[in-house]
Amino acid sequence: MKQTITMIDYGTSNIRSAQKAFEYVGAKVTLTTDPEVVRRADKLVLPGVGAFGAGMAALRERGLDTAVIQAVQQGIPLLGICLGMQFLFDDSDEMGAHEGLGLIPGHATRFNEQSTANSQQSTKNEEPFTIHNLKVPHMGWNQIEHDETHPLLAGVPSDSYAYFVHSYYCLPANETDIIAKTDYGIRFTAVVGRDNIFGIQFHPEKSQQVGLRILKNFVEMKRTD
Repeated sequence: MKQTITMIDYGTSNIRSAQKAFEYVGAKVTLTTDPEVVRRADKLVLPGVGAFGAGMAALRERGLDTAVIQAVQQGIPLLGICLGMQFLFDDSDEMGAHEGLGLIPGHATRFNEQSTANSQQSTKNEEPFTIHNLKVPHMGWNQIEHDETHPLLAGVPSDSYAYFVHSYYCLPANETDIIAKTDYGIRFTAVVGRDNIFGIQFHPEKSQQVGLRILKNFVEMKRTD
């Protein structure tokens, strides 16, 4: 029997490509805007591209933020993708201060000159720029480093390449929540995990076999509750 993935549809533009990637690895995907469907899901996926504040506002308008939190509290596995990973944290300073879902302690901030010195300050300028000859947004293929022990990354060797498109990155409060890191002027969190909550900063649907293997791992992951 196919595993069923419930993908949360709050108006993000990459949801169809994420849906197709999950279907490719053998999952049955249900798209939903209904909080009750979210609460009854077997597994949840929260995709996302765009601005943090607008995305969180769209979730709240539909009552999906509360439904996601309640589902996670029931033990339902949740995977956040790209902006969806950033939603998992307490807040983001993207174009102001915006509250996230608060499922993983920490926050999201922008690549900037201060971030290379491990500052948590963020520039207010949202235009593309360069840090140490590296362009922001961080766009293209880069390596993910991990200790090869976490089941979400089973079969994905450390230093494998994944495809990134982002200007903001996550700063978990607890090092133990970090599954993988990537180097882009600083070593930032590429994959995160806490209990039944997971997030990946890169786009698995654009990351060829690496991304598909991670999605397959999530689909086949056993619930622990």
